[in-house]
Amino acid sequence: MWCVPHPRNPDHTLVLLDTEGLGDVEKGDNQNDSWLFALAVLLSSTLIYNSMGTINQQAMDQLHYVTELTHCIRAKSSSGRHEVKDSADFVSFFPDFVWTLRDFSLELEANSEPIIADEYLENSLKLRQGNDKKTKSFNETRLCIRKFFPEKKCFIFDRPAQRKYLVHLEQLPEEDVDPEFREQVEEFCSYILSHSKVKTLSGGITVNGPRLETLVLTFVNAISSGDLPCMENAVLALAEIENSAAVQKAIAHYEQQMAEKLQLPTETLKELLDLHRDVEKEAIEGFMTKSFKDVDQVFQKKLMEQLEAKLDDFCDQNMKASSDYCMTLLQDIFGPLYEDVKQGTFSKPGGFRLFIRKRQELKNKYYQAPRKGIQAEETLKKYLDSRVDLDDALLQADLSLTEEEKETEVERVMSEYAEVANKVLEEMHKKNEEMMEEKKKSYKEQMELMAQKIEEERSQLMAEIKSVLKLKNRVFNCVTSILSPSIVLNQKHCLEVGALCQWKDSSSPNATRHFVLSLLLPLVHSVAEGGLLAG
Repeated sequence: MWCVPHPRNPDHTLVLLDTEGLGDVEKGDNQNDSWLFALAVLLSSTLIYNSMGTINQQAMDQLHYVTELTHCIRAKSSSGRHEVKDSADFVSFFPDFVWTLRDFSLELEANSEPIIADEYLENSLKLRQGNDKKTKSFNETRLCIRKFFPEKKCFIFDRPAQRKYLVHLEQLPEEDVDPEFREQVEEFCSYILSHSKVKTLSGGITVNGPRLETLVLTFVNAISSGDLPCMENAVLALAEIENSAAVQKAIAHYEQQMAEKLQLPTETLKELLDLHRDVEKEAIEGFMTKSFKDVDQVFQKKLMEQLEAKLDDFCDQNMKASSDYCMTLLQDIFGPLYEDVKQGTFSKPGGFRLFIRKRQELKNKYYQAPRKGIQAEETLKKYLDSRVDLDDALLQADLSLTEEEKETEVERVMSEYAEVANKVLEEMHKKNEEMMEEKKKSYKEQMELMAQKIEEERSQLMAEIKSVLKLKNRVFNCVTSILSPSIVLNQKHCLEVGALCQWKDSSSPNATRHFVLSLLLPLVHSVAEGGLLAG
């Protein structure tokens, strides 16, 4: 495997995956070759099959591995006994197929007219009419190539040099290489570099380095354990890893942005919630961009749970920061007053009313201080409550007050305490309402982003379905070209009603029915399930 910067696309890496030659007589292990071919198909976006000479029946027989793909690969984990139906989905993730023919010696012509290499390949893949065993064997590999690979291309190469130079071809100076061969190589390389697509999985998931690693490990582990490589399982394993990472990245982004932009304590709860909503939206959008195949929104729900927990944590931090700041501020403002109380400054006739007047001035000073945060009233209440005994002792010691006046002063002080307590209750009620409103807004935004994600995935799926059906139609037209008109009409009727029926062919109805079913059953399933006409 070679990973090199793509010479034409700066932001892409070109991965060249070379396999050992197939059909090694010394190994004599056809199963090993089948797995190699299957892995090459699963991992590549362009599969280059390299062979010597022309495309004849022997060359087709050597490419029998393509007919075994249904036994080596599964598209879905639950395909079960619907192997034929499952293989119909191969085209959605199979690579383009490029057949390179080395030491090609034929003249490219058909019916005495010159043709290009692609037309030569197309002619070589034509199917024969007939239901006998020999014809079915002739058609099998050709049909699989047509059926599984979305695009097909052919290149021919002359012998690169004279026979006497071939032994040392790698050391041969470029000027001694046949000019026509060099031109053919240049055309081939140019096509591969300009037309090879980014490897893409079902759902429009592009494969990068880490994803390629996961795919290789998943497929090889499946083969090693005696199971079949399954594209659906591989994509789900990939989704598990990347969605989990997307959750962590979203949380990390949220924490970083909140840490940078949040100044505790906030003046109001709304200030914190507004910032949270903006940063939360960024985090969710980042998750939506990186996540895929989030079945039942499992990972999105995990993200939302963690974001909600983070908000609760920031709210707790905000309350503590406010409480700590307010308590320090109260001690700075009221500390000298209560120090005077202890020193007996107010232990004289009229001292209690002087104390109350001074305390009110200090309360006003406290209210005017900025950035106290959302715990300002509650912290004030706690502070004053802790000084009730001192206040009461000072009241009782003021000999200038009659009992009736003392009762009046008590009622006035209690009224002040009640006013502060009411403010605390109002603040708590307001905070609860703001939190409920924030959760409603957050939920609404989540649903909007989720709907947008679902619509994007639906559009991607519809595009894939159209692409697959387009290729299936091409296969259908190819197959129907070798069938009698009565069979074609009957098959078209079956496609329209989404059901299977008997085939009208006087020569051999059972053989014809079995043959056509084996070729066209995936199309029938597609029509029956999706309500789409493939004919």
